[in-house]
Amino acid sequence: MPPVVQLQDIHKIYASGEVQVHAVRGISLDIHKGEFIAIMGASGSGKSTLMNTLGCLDRPTSGRYLLDGIDVSDLARNERADIRNQKLGFVFQGFNLLARTSALENVELPMLYAARRVSSAEMRGRAMDALDIVGLAARHDHLPNQLSGGQQQRVAIARALVNRPQILLADEPTGNLDSKTSIEVMGVFQKLNDEGITIVMVTHELDIAHYCKRNLIVRDGLVVRDELVKDRLISCEELAKLQHAEAAAKLTHSAS
Repeated sequence: MPPVVQLQDIHKIYASGEVQVHAVRGISLDIHKGEFIAIMGASGSGKSTLMNTLGCLDRPTSGRYLLDGIDVSDLARNERADIRNQKLGFVFQGFNLLARTSALENVELPMLYAARRVSSAEMRGRAMDALDIVGLAARHDHLPNQLSGGQQQRVAIARALVNRPQILLADEPTGNLDSKTSIEVMGVFQKLNDEGITIVMVTHELDIAHYCKRNLIVRDGLVVRDELVKDRLISCEELAKLQHAEAAAKLTHSAS
């Protein structure tokens, strides 16, 4: 089966005044269906530019990008927007939920911009299915301020899933979350990946990257390391360890 993503000698150059910034310097990369990849690198390494390219948010200066066999390198802005809506789902660090809109309505939003018109009944059904996948169907009528940070991120994941994308792109999805909630969110991603969804995630947290299957390290606009994750962390196992440690701490505190 051909890769769902093929980057062929991708370069991206930005003009900053009279200076040219070479953000990506000839990256070639294949991503196959069902992979779960973390992209890591310091600030200015090119990882965000690479992610923007994968998300069809920006066009490369040169090189080819094939998404599900379609060359999207030279598509116009509206064409790239259609591709994003059809084939990609996005999860961001800041959740980006509408404050005065219920979880259900937030999840329905991407369907309003879909090329194919969707009936209100189908929109509600698909949004409820997506919320059920992330374990929040019972809270579909809650506003964002009635949900915890982890629950808000799960609503954002449901929103990213509702158009049934080929690839889920996540940019620092645990950056605003505490350790326990981060593990829970990675559990949602692992569940989705186990069901066959391809996930590409930017993170600066090494422990979070260990929940993925493959890690890419980007430096100076190049992929300098591309390796399978050894001793991969499993969310349910890490949560069990955390709960055991919390219980032991409570016993120690009670005894004292």
